[in-house]
Amino acid sequence: MIRKYCFVWGVVLFLFGMPQVTAQRGSITITGKVVDQANGTPIEFATVLVGDPTNEKPIVGTTTIEDGSFTLETKATDFYIEISFIGFTTKRIDGAKAVDGRIDVGRVVLGEDAQQLNEVVVEGEISQTVFKLDKRVFNVGADLSSTGASALEVLNNVPSVNVNIEGQVSLRGSSGVQMLINGKPSVIANEQGNALGTLTADMIERIEVITNPSAKYDAEGTSGIINIVLKKEEKRGLNGAVTLNTGAPNNHSVGLSLNRRTEKFNLFSQLGFGRRTFPSDNESENRNLVENTAINSIGESDKNETFFNLILGTDYHIDEYNVLTLSGNFAYEWEKENSDAVFSTYDPGNTITDAFKRRELTEATNPKYSYELQYKKDFEGHEDQSLLISATGNLFAKDQSSDFINTTTVGDGEDEQQRTRTDFSQADYTFKVDYTHPWAEKYTVETGAQYQINDVGNDFAVSDFDGVGFEENPDLTNVFEWTQKVLGVYTTAAYEDDAWGLKLGVRFEDTDVNTLLQTNDVRGNKRYNNFFPSGHTSYKINDDLSLQAGYSKRIFRPRMWDLNPFFNIRNNYNIRTGNPDLQPEYTDSYEITSIYKVGKVSMNLGVYYRHTEDVVERVVVFEDNVSVSQPQNIGTNNTTGIEFNAKYIPAKWISFTNDFNFGHFERAGSFEGTSFDFTGEQWSTRLIGKIKLPADIDIELTGNYISGYRTYQEEISENLFMDFGARKKILKGKAILNLSVRDVFASRIRESITDQPDYYLRNFSQRGRFVTFGISFGFGKGEAMEFSGQKRF
Repeated sequence: MIRKYCFVWGVVLFLFGMPQVTAQRGSITITGKVVDQANGTPIEFATVLVGDPTNEKPIVGTTTIEDGSFTLETKATDFYIEISFIGFTTKRIDGAKAVDGRIDVGRVVLGEDAQQLNEVVVEGEISQTVFKLDKRVFNVGADLSSTGASALEVLNNVPSVNVNIEGQVSLRGSSGVQMLINGKPSVIANEQGNALGTLTADMIERIEVITNPSAKYDAEGTSGIINIVLKKEEKRGLNGAVTLNTGAPNNHSVGLSLNRRTEKFNLFSQLGFGRRTFPSDNESENRNLVENTAINSIGESDKNETFFNLILGTDYHIDEYNVLTLSGNFAYEWEKENSDAVFSTYDPGNTITDAFKRRELTEATNPKYSYELQYKKDFEGHEDQSLLISATGNLFAKDQSSDFINTTTVGDGEDEQQRTRTDFSQADYTFKVDYTHPWAEKYTVETGAQYQINDVGNDFAVSDFDGVGFEENPDLTNVFEWTQKVLGVYTTAAYEDDAWGLKLGVRFEDTDVNTLLQTNDVRGNKRYNNFFPSGHTSYKINDDLSLQAGYSKRIFRPRMWDLNPFFNIRNNYNIRTGNPDLQPEYTDSYEITSIYKVGKVSMNLGVYYRHTEDVVERVVVFEDNVSVSQPQNIGTNNTTGIEFNAKYIPAKWISFTNDFNFGHFERAGSFEGTSFDFTGEQWSTRLIGKIKLPADIDIELTGNYISGYRTYQEEISENLFMDFGARKKILKGKAILNLSVRDVFASRIRESITDQPDYYLRNFSQRGRFVTFGISFGFGKGEAMEFSGQKRF
């Protein structure tokens, strides 16, 4: 009963607040820190309440933050303090005396309650998103429709984030996003390698969205940072969970997490293996409006992925203040894609003059390795003082071959055969040191440095069949090498009291980029350095209303595929290529956010403004019915936006969550003497409804709408789609049955239209509906993936 009582009150206090007892200035301030008795680690989201001893009713309460600390105020003169967290014994402090209006309870140590752990039943639900000073934390567990999903599919349920059907991640409508794994760059997060597909939802603990990062973070990513934090349990003994998923089209996977905690060691692992199929319908149209001729293609593809992912690591607690962590990740993908498309040529009378069927068979293997060595030192007598040193390495390779066969169906054209070969390798190394030093309780200084090396090579060859054998085409074959080295140094200073906080910082980065077209011996070098200032402030008006404001300067550095001038020949009429002369783009980002609660509604309303110089955007050149798309730096962009998030719980059995984002942008600039000044809007919204049914059954419906928008030349079509999820607990919650249907009505598309005076282009693709059924079972002190919204100890 105590556990249930404390948990329910914790949810009430955390989500809805208690406006009738809002703290005021001049009251008694109570502070402290809650830690785990087993290993001394902070306990986040522990409930701290002040109660009336005469009737045992709460007066005011709060929850601990990430470092386990808490601060609350009360005007009561006779009270007790109670600290609790699910799975732990509750502690009560009576008769605490204030000195100069303050009570410091110090370190409050909570020990595990074995009986509670054996009989845990979740009665409440934590919100999916937690707001902090410079970031928002999305707890993956609360997302019912992520059953069997990859990290990309999970990301599509995160507020402010959208992922199109091609896997491109955008934040507030901008694709300039820096993806991190556990706070560091990783090959797993490389958008070109599709490695995020090897991470499944049950491997992810939380996703942090940082729209305005401080100077402590890498300046890369003009729209912000998305950090995927993987699970690493630390419960004593042997614990774990196993998941099994199956679905249609092919979506079969098995996952196993294991953790063993001793006094000195914490051994953790994640293992995943599966197979997925991504069918796609594709259409394209190239129309010459001057000669009134056209080339159309209609086809379908079937991409099959078999993947394996293994994460292994250990924490070695040298002593109470020193921890050494060694972890590694190995992932491997086997890809096989079959596609068929019919290309038809039309004359001015709209009569087919030529047609051929193009068949493609692509096979590839993608090994990925990553490793990290990390040392963390805490300091005796200074709980928040720490030194963190880390070294990470990421290696990714792709060995790919494709065979293309053109068979003439109309006209007298000759049949053709082509073959491509790709030998790709990427190595990323990051060395980092961070030091945090607090003093005088309210001040904190952070400083550190980072050195990052990216070394990429792409050996690409195209061969034509001459009737006897295949001969390499020298015009389409080359080796491209790209090396980038970035040295960053930062310092931040922060002041924070009970109501107001301020954090200022500056980061300096020196960038050295070298490119080489090996076959042509064309070399390029760019060297530049920049200062990136940042500022964040927050003010807590009361327990129900907080204000935040932030500024940061960001950079988008062109990547290998933005610079490489060679292209894939999958569609010889629509070519995407890179630009070796591309320059970085810079963004100044400002935002003001309010977080407030009114009754049963918790809301977040933000206003933001971004000014971007040297905007990178693809420009299409059309000639002989062939379109060539290449990125260019073309002017400036000013975006003003409003973002709104809200959660409403009218009753215990139902809740609604809404995310809304609207952005108005103004473009200015010119390309090759042609002005492209224009204005436009883009908006998106997501509505999630959760219903609790009898027999421990929960269902979730998610509706998504993404408006159409324009770029320099293109019009991107709107999207409206819905996801469905259902869950049932069995075996007293130790096992969970899950059902998810993504894109219920098969209405999610990717369509772009380029309508220019001399030509018209249309590209369309659609993947369709995915249905997945899964079961998860926890053993030891591990838990089934029950999507509770937070990790419980």
